[in-house]
Amino acid sequence: MKKLIQLNSLIISVLILSGCLFPQDQRGAQDVPYEDQRVAVENAVHEYREVTGVLPIETREQDTPEFRRYPVNFKELNPYLSQLPVNAFENGGVYQYVILNPEEEMDVRLLDIRTSRAIQEIQRSIYQYRSDNTYAPVKEIVHEGLMQPDYNALQYDEEITVQSPFYPDHRLPVYMETDGSLIVDYRIDIMKVIEEEGADDYEPGDDLRYLLTDHHPVVPDYSYPMTMNDDGEIIFKEN
Repeated sequence: MKKLIQLNSLIISVLILSGCLFPQDQRGAQDVPYEDQRVAVENAVHEYREVTGVLPIETREQDTPEFRRYPVNFKELNPYLSQLPVNAFENGGVYQYVILNPEEEMDVRLLDIRTSRAIQEIQRSIYQYRSDNTYAPVKEIVHEGLMQPDYNALQYDEEITVQSPFYPDHRLPVYMETDGSLIVDYRIDIMKVIEEEGADDYEPGDDLRYLLTDHHPVVPDYSYPMTMNDDGEIIFKEN
């Protein structure tokens, strides 16, 4: 497929069974996305689907965002998984295991709940501001339907950002939709992936968020569809 244009450099329950699949010396390392654990859960999901014909997932509303719509139900995987991952939310970890492409590949990825916690904290500040005033704390429009919050009005000492679940040294901007909900801007993470891995299988117009899940075990929670324009810049798509 046609190569993407080079990016603008400025856009830079719970079961605990005996077994040795997840070594005990990893217990307590609950914030690391171990690849062997992810693969073990993915294999168990595939085996469960082959035997039962359905997916081992918890029920979510149909309008739930795609990256958290199909969380793995570990209770259903009891006969297929020797031990609960040490980093799973159900085991006190920071990751919720989710299924992507449920009708085809059934890829298992991890959702970092620390992103959700950070967003919820910012969301509370915005709701309180809107309650105290009759308008939202908007600094500027960044895209149709997306606004940068006025962090000074919200009494933040610096621009509102959250830590990237992909690159710990990246701080990602947070934007507000017209209904007051928040999204995270993953554009610098996407640029980093393209710099490191390329994007030969993607064309202009494709949703570039899947570059992240192609090359990382985690998903871009609270994200917004993104693509590339004719100038080689990553831009937000219509949601």
